Amino acid sequence: MLRRRVILFLVFLSALAGNVRADSASNAITGKVVKVLSLLMDTNSQVAPSPSLFDRDAYQVYLLEHTNEVTGVRFDVCWAAHHARGMTLKLRVELKGVRRNGLPTQTTLEQTVTPGLFHHWTSLTLSGADYKNFGTVAAWRATLWNSNQLIGEQQSFLWSPP
Repeated sequence: MLRRRVILFLVFLSALAGNVRADSASNAITGKVVKVLSLLMDTNSQVAPSPSLFDRDAYQVYLLEHTNEVTGVRFDVCWAAHHARGMTLKLRVELKGVRRNGLPTQTTLEQTVTPGLFHHWTSLTLSGADYKNFGTVAAWRATLWNSNQLIGEQQSFLWSPP
């Protein structure tokens, strides 16, 4: 009985060591966009009157109804990358919108990011004259890039390829 447990334990350890070697041999950079929050900003560049999530959600409804008080939109993106510690990656948010005259608009927000061990939140903002010229955001797509390689993506329901 003891001999069988020792043998099973050794088999388990050798299988585990094989997996560790396979992981270290394939150091391919992987990543994902976990969550994207689209938040309207008021004249003070605030998205909420207090840190409360309830207040934030209520204030966002208020800003949707009082569009004359909206001066921008902020995208808070939660992302993660593996096997890329210390490297420089690019976080990109592509936006499609509609101007007041009904014409479609498109723009891209980008920021370089450096991954660590866990998930990260990064904010990208469209505000001021750029926001006024852009119009209302209709759809978005957030992507995480390693040079020219797409490693993570999330998009809104209304996003469609160009």
